[in-house]
Amino acid sequence: MNTEVIWNFLSTQGADFGLKILGAIAAWVIGRWLIALAVRLIGTALEKGKKIDATLTQYLRSIISVLLTLVLVLAILDIFGVKTTSFAALLAGAGLAIGAAWSGMLGNFAAGLFLQVLRPYKVGDFISAGGTLGTVKELGLFATTIVTPDNVITVVGNNKVFGDNIQNFSAEPYRRVDCVAKVANSVDVQDAIARLRPAIAAIPNVKDSPAPDIEILEFTPEGPKLCVRPYTHTDHYWQVYFDTHKAIVATFAAAGYPVPETPVVHRTV
Repeated sequence: MNTEVIWNFLSTQGADFGLKILGAIAAWVIGRWLIALAVRLIGTALEKGKKIDATLTQYLRSIISVLLTLVLVLAILDIFGVKTTSFAALLAGAGLAIGAAWSGMLGNFAAGLFLQVLRPYKVGDFISAGGTLGTVKELGLFATTIVTPDNVITVVGNNKVFGDNIQNFSAEPYRRVDCVAKVANSVDVQDAIARLRPAIAAIPNVKDSPAPDIEILEFTPEGPKLCVRPYTHTDHYWQVYFDTHKAIVATFAAAGYPVPETPVVHRTV
């Protein structure tokens, strides 16, 4: 009985089935060659761009290879008349289930991919991102590790980083250091500014161009408030910041300026 069924199948559909097998083998060989070629070209393009880490490049190549191989398998099944719509629906349903269960992780992963490609910051940059200020220690696929100024390691999810404003203080070659100085009402403001200019310019690592800005910022009851704003390389920001305050104190003390005091109005009854 079985021999008869087999012989009947071979005599009626054997040639067609054999052609399908040969077609499937050819499709697999050619498809795998094309997939390897596509993955290699994509990997080369990513490496030449030098905007994505080597680890991430390899990871993306693996994902692309798996996805294209899955498409190839579905195409080969279609050659044999197997309906692949059910497989596609099953994969879509699995994808939705996984996405719902791991939405947070997938969101961080997707944001990590964009951060790797766009590169708004790199390891070693001083940034403000995701509500955290500090130096980037690691830019991972799921989170960014930041060391805050008080030497605390903070891990921030990439989705939070990418969904908020990102300030990169290391992107430009120099920064402006914002300081203020207040003088008493009895002090000649122009004299104070003239004394501060050479004192601030003499601070180590302060740039000559652009020159420090020293101007009247606002008026207060105690006296005028001056903005003192030197420029320096990002690596020397805090050194110039503290040295500027020291220079202000030393300059005003040498000039004998009085300490600003809040005016008191005396009323007689």
